[in-house]
Amino acid sequence: MSEIHGKVVIITGASSGLGEATAHRLAKGGAKLVLGARREERLQSLRDAIVEQGGEAIYQVTDVTDRDQVEALASAAKQAYGRIDVLVNNAGLMPLSPLDQLKVDEWEQMVDVNIKGVLYGLAAVLPTMREQHAGHIINLSSVAGHVVFPASAVYSATKYAVKALSEGIRQEGGEEIRSTNISPGAVATELTTTISDPDTAQNVNELYEMAIDADAIARAIVYAIEQPADVDVNELIIRPTKQPL
Repeated sequence: MSEIHGKVVIITGASSGLGEATAHRLAKGGAKLVLGARREERLQSLRDAIVEQGGEAIYQVTDVTDRDQVEALASAAKQAYGRIDVLVNNAGLMPLSPLDQLKVDEWEQMVDVNIKGVLYGLAAVLPTMREQHAGHIINLSSVAGHVVFPASAVYSATKYAVKALSEGIRQEGGEEIRSTNISPGAVATELTTTISDPDTAQNVNELYEMAIDADAIARAIVYAIEQPADVDVNELIIRPTKQPL
């Protein structure tokens, strides 16, 4: 039997992109899914599609910048299934811009979603995972969490932070809590739609002409989860073969 079958998996940012693709992949493997995102119609549609295909899923409308809502997502998982095996910290924003444009509101958004949202997820699931003496936290960082390029400074800073948190979980989790940091390159999702600077948007859209499908990252997440309990896949960087950085 697959290591995924029967596992309770929370996915943030589940309404589209990597989260949605991951939900479909894990549902096929027999996971019990708890889907979180802000757009309820998209969550309902995803839940219904999974159930129609024989999978098991519930959803909770969740804004990861609100700690109470993230706690409610974890509580929904425990109430429905009695445990939490995996958290996929996927929700994120990428409004790239040069620093001297001073898009401070966008900087704060990225800090709130990309860092604080991840921290709220950790805080919501770690007590349960400690009680169970088992758990797995998968954080979505980025290639920008390994290299900085023009217009990426703040976004990169948030994704370097995610990478640091993933390493902290690995060191502190001991034999009980596994930690996986996944760093996608150019992937076809809604991520680029948050870029408000026209020049940056044009450059990024040109780069993303080579983007790979979100299912490529979903397969990597499945790979990490399906390993036996004594195997901890800590770091995966996944780029299009054409991507130079």
